[in-house]
Amino acid sequence: MNDHILILGGARSGKTSLAEQIALRAGKRPAYLATAEALDDEMAERVAAHQRMREGRFDTIEEPMELAEAIFAAAQDHDVILVDCITLWITNLLSMERDVAEEVEILVDTLDAIEDTRLIIVSNEVGLGIVPDNALARTFRDLTGSAHQRLAEICRHVYFVVAGIPMVVKGEAPWKDLN
Repeated sequence: MNDHILILGGARSGKTSLAEQIALRAGKRPAYLATAEALDDEMAERVAAHQRMREGRFDTIEEPMELAEAIFAAAQDHDVILVDCITLWITNLLSMERDVAEEVEILVDTLDAIEDTRLIIVSNEVGLGIVPDNALARTFRDLTGSAHQRLAEICRHVYFVVAGIPMVVKGEAPWKDLN
């Protein structure tokens, strides 16, 4: 079985910070696979700030759409891949009217086949709030929830982060020796 990790949490919960700490301790050649696209000035600055923070610690790969292919390629050269994040990837797929459920299955099959590289997958938990008031937002919430369920099935470890505090949902806690 793989040793993949799924880390869920709300916006600014500390999930990416936890993922980075685990990735840096888990391997010698970590890659950071970013799915964000800088479509406006504010997002461009966020992306640039994240790139500066990771510089020298991770090899950065940017791939907003073809996630499974990018993971497979990165696994040839890296022992750890941090994917940040699934919700942005799903947003990108929806904007291009791609079949999200089919893409998730391709991703799951790819992750399930990778055993020598640890994957750390970050995503925003969007299902804990009120029911969205429009069809697109409800579709996004539903597709994201289904994707999380499929990823949690194949990942050995699942963590949920609240206010910077990680909780074990499935598996063991690797952060006992962090900090």
